[in-house]
Amino acid sequence: NGPPLLIIPSLINRSYIVDLTERRSLMRYLAARGFRPLLVDWGETGEVERDFTLDDYISGRLCEALAAAHALSAQPVTVIGYCMGGNLVLPLAERHPDKINALALLATPWDFDAASQAQRPVLAAAAPGLEAIIESLGMLPVDFLQALFVGLNPSQTAAKFRGFADLDMKSAKAREFIALEDWVNDGVPLVGAVARECLFDWYLDNTPGRGQWRVDGQLVTPEDVIQPTLVVVPERDTIVPPASAMPLAEALPNARSITLPTGHIGMVAGSGAKRGLYHHLGQWLAEVSS
Repeated sequence: NGPPLLIIPSLINRSYIVDLTERRSLMRYLAARGFRPLLVDWGETGEVERDFTLDDYISGRLCEALAAAHALSAQPVTVIGYCMGGNLVLPLAERHPDKINALALLATPWDFDAASQAQRPVLAAAAPGLEAIIESLGMLPVDFLQALFVGLNPSQTAAKFRGFADLDMKSAKAREFIALEDWVNDGVPLVGAVARECLFDWYLDNTPGRGQWRVDGQLVTPEDVIQPTLVVVPERDTIVPPASAMPLAEALPNARSITLPTGHIGMVAGSGAKRGLYHHLGQWLAEVSS
């Protein structure tokens, strides 16, 4: 019966990153703090979703999830968005201020000029090939998405497996490494229209950062999001660099931002997540819920 929290992950990766293991679980931490965390699980991409756009996910599925969370307690809900999930939250907050009382945006990109400055020439060169794949298959397979992410920091892959090789394979640390790698390689393909919008409109044209991103024909305007908002920025994030996330904190009129000495995934599931993100998020949630 605690205050409800609606947690929205990215469309690309599985939702269980926030409940990876018993020891590394944002969901369990929040429940232990007296909240009622409700996790959106996007599930598999099937025939029903093949023709979906971001509008369908936001105005359809997410609006239904928000209505269900709101109905459980008949009180406004605090919404937590991780990575791309934070982008999906913003139109909801603009249009349903009666159902959302606060937002937490974790490693959410906004200025994609900063996010993709080094990678833009590579993505631009790859765009015709990616478009051909999307046109042929109706979606962008997860292997191509993985290749794009690995390309952000190629040396990191070799380094992390060298570190794994030095671990005691029976240790909790080794088991947690494996759990995280299983999650990393358990992604979800993006349906065609969503892949085009995210890769080409966001990363190449920077429609959010330039104030041109529309959902259901309406501009998404952070300046109109009035709820108290916590923006969490990982300092060592290569997927969403701080220079991409901070402009969102600056645009939101009622935002507080914090930076954490961690990376994109380590922030929510790393060894320091409990004393870092979990602690700060828990304190802020207690403030906005009281």
